[in-house]
Amino acid sequence: MNKNNKSLISPPLGELEGALIPAIIQDATTKNVLMLGYMNEEAYQKTISTKQVTFFSRSKKRLWTKGEESGNFLNLVSIKNDCDNDTLLIQAIPVGPTCHKGTDTCWAESNTQNYGFLSQLESVISNRKENADSESSYVASLFKKGINKIAQKVGEEAVEVVIEAKDANDHLFLDESADLLFHYLILLQAKGFKLNDIVSVLQKRHK
Repeated sequence: MNKNNKSLISPPLGELEGALIPAIIQDATTKNVLMLGYMNEEAYQKTISTKQVTFFSRSKKRLWTKGEESGNFLNLVSIKNDCDNDTLLIQAIPVGPTCHKGTDTCWAESNTQNYGFLSQLESVISNRKENADSESSYVASLFKKGINKIAQKVGEEAVEVVIEAKDANDHLFLDESADLLFHYLILLQAKGFKLNDIVSVLQKRHK
């Protein structure tokens, strides 16, 4: 929470007996927001000691450890206080769905890794793959030609990147790099994989 990590309650909240602090729960891996709960000092201290996120239930009027009945715990990774010392951002690793209704988040969203525009591009490529008979789509035409053609295109684009890397034209280098990445994403899906599979391999190597 604060730099000393001694107390949840900071002035002026520390002056309010039984103060409740909003606690935003974020998946430590995907960075998706999972839920919002409330903590008092006792809930915070129990979270720190057990490493399982614990709230103060406003309806039950008692401490409530997420998952105490369902087994879908939130394993603590970190806690940060906001700039006004009145809201917590808690990063955790969820064990199972977070919402009591059985969904990944309390907004009924899928808690999947997202890489911004690259994830959007993956979705477009996936759609083209499912509609490989489309005559107007370049991506669909590649899938229709098969893995050998797709792999060949990746090789051609890789060579172009190497060539441009040796020259001084940054614009052409970036263009060819974009072409390589685009065709590599197509190749990944042709092999039945996604970008997240590559990230998982890199993360294992990093450990």
